Amino acid sequence: MTINSELLEPLVSVIIPTYNRPQYLEQAISSAFKQTYQNIEIIVSDNFSPEDPQNLVASFGDSRIKFWRHTENVGMLTNQMNAFKMAQGKYVASLHDDDIWNQDFLAKLIPPLEANSNLILAFCDQYIIDAQGQINVAATEGNSRSYKRDRITSGIHEDFQKIALVDKSIPTAAACVIRNGLIDWDSIPAEIGGMWDLYLSYLCYISGYAVYYYPEKLTYYREHEQTDTMLSGRRNVQAKIRKAESEIFCYKVFMKDVRLQEYYSHFKKLWLEANTTLGIGLLLDNKTKAARSYFWQALNEQKFNLRTLTALTLSFTPQIITNKLLSVY
Repeated sequence: MTINSELLEPLVSVIIPTYNRPQYLEQAISSAFKQTYQNIEIIVSDNFSPEDPQNLVASFGDSRIKFWRHTENVGMLTNQMNAFKMAQGKYVASLHDDDIWNQDFLAKLIPPLEANSNLILAFCDQYIIDAQGQINVAATEGNSRSYKRDRITSGIHEDFQKIALVDKSIPTAAACVIRNGLIDWDSIPAEIGGMWDLYLSYLCYISGYAVYYYPEKLTYYREHEQTDTMLSGRRNVQAKIRKAESEIFCYKVFMKDVRLQEYYSHFKKLWLEANTTLGIGLLLDNKTKAARSYFWQALNEQKFNLRTLTALTLSFTPQIITNKLLSVY
């Protein structure tokens, strides 16, 4: 008697939010279909891309793929959450349209979750690849060290607030499988913006469940000119402002949570840095008065900070000089 393996495997919802990156989207979808774990549904949520990817999605000819296209650009967060809300699987995993999964990604992360109902998520390490899909060895090693995944022990972690919120080791947007039904997707506020992945880690922490770490690189995170990380630097002032606003909101929530008081000073430091960053973004956007209010707030809370003091001083110089000097910030 032959038993369909899919009957023994719980359904996993693969979430792929997308916007105007068809060449990468095709690779992302392909990596989902190539999983050795096959009981999946793939939900592609398009944020009203100028180039409608519906034909690309349909070209896969697989009933496991579902396509949703917004009738207007609703923003990155709303598009992401829309896909999560559509998920029917016992587990959900986010795969961004420019990233790729190793074929054993789900096969290696689902079993720990199935074996222990007290786990809310399982996560792994990741490779860093360039626009052409080539692994950047130095960047990969640096990424693992930066997020301290090279130090995390394999297995279950019950008290994981430091791992999740201080070290930011859990890549919930790129290399993580989450038990569906434990997170209220509507509880992620709009103000969180691009920090939704860190805030999701926070919601997982306060849920009371544990997490599991699988110490292998099972995903490929692509770094290129259009990633949010790249855009939020000097290249795009509005992206810089949005990112700083999201950070201010996020760290303020963490500072107020009595369960995180051990790390209050850490979150306050990041909150102050974000205030200065927002001020710099506003200054570059010719909103000098608003910028100064953030500089003053940061200085009042920490008394002296060279970066903040320098930015405040520059706010009193001619705009053309300010823009040139602030380009290093």
